[in-house]
Amino acid sequence: MGALGLGSLGWSVGEALTYPGQDSTAARLAGWAREHRLGVVVDQLENAKYSMDPPRLGGALPQKDLARMRATAHPAPEHSDIRPHAPLQPLVTPALEGEGVWRVLASAHGRPLVQGTYVRPDSDHTSYQAAVAWISGKHTRFQLHPGLREPGEEFATPPNIPEGARTGLLATWNGGFKITDGGSRGGFHLDGKTVGELRDGTASEVFYRDGSIKIGSWGRDVRMTPDVVGVRQCLELMVDDGKVVDDIDDDAKWGATDQSRMFVERSGVGVTAQGDIIMVVGQALTAPTLANVMQRAGAVRAMPLDMNRAWPSFMSYDGSRDPHNPEPTNILDFENPATRYYEQATRDFVAVYAR
Repeated sequence: MGALGLGSLGWSVGEALTYPGQDSTAARLAGWAREHRLGVVVDQLENAKYSMDPPRLGGALPQKDLARMRATAHPAPEHSDIRPHAPLQPLVTPALEGEGVWRVLASAHGRPLVQGTYVRPDSDHTSYQAAVAWISGKHTRFQLHPGLREPGEEFATPPNIPEGARTGLLATWNGGFKITDGGSRGGFHLDGKTVGELRDGTASEVFYRDGSIKIGSWGRDVRMTPDVVGVRQCLELMVDDGKVVDDIDDDAKWGATDQSRMFVERSGVGVTAQGDIIMVVGQALTAPTLANVMQRAGAVRAMPLDMNRAWPSFMSYDGSRDPHNPEPTNILDFENPATRYYEQATRDFVAVYAR
């Protein structure tokens, strides 16, 4: 490779290491590699790392996680038409103290509009947990945001939640597999612009002009209409008609090679029969266990989102001290800080506001 080629390569890698945002060096380099058709290499490295250091079997939750599971932050308002849900049936028995018990994460107008709980995802990986969030669909509005680098176009909507646009903010969550390298097997639509292709049969988050959201299979449950302002597609539905899909064990549907069977950080989102939203992030989930948690939490249709430590996230926001700049809290500890979406985000995400 000549000096010009080396210089271009160095500039490209340097730009990936210095773009705005809070992504780690490892996440930046992996993203750069995928953008330059080296995704197979990244997958092989991730597979090798997993083989050398798989999640441990058995054991107890760390004390920090146990304390978080037992805590009941923000007591529910006494006079509200929305109450904390009945406990979620744990996937591991006997249940730990606080396991499956819902607590209020964010409120508005006296209503507990965002609730959350924690469960261990399976009986083998008892030192890890998954976090489950419930969001009222009736009393909230949903906004799709692009990322600075993914889906890789300029949009009128900013790649962050800037000051002056945070009043009423209740929650945020991450996007899905990359659009630009074809990993999502679908497209992204926002501000009248489409990146990639909106494909029939692809699992889709669909955002409407009135602030509502629907989740379903594109072309069957949801489709383009004049009221649609945003679409985020990713793979296929994991839960459909209230059931985990029959081919949930088919690795080809949920990621590269055998990564669907790896117990790694994953995320997914679904909708209940009442139109409320279920969002799950977990520390050690396979594609089947992610689907199982979403279905157990009440999702009748649910889809996968992003995976691996750098990308899953769910934050709730407390505006009791400063309504115009609410304080974010991570529901689980991942690589990025809770202020992730106050800064310019690399990848697309969803923001939830009180109506």
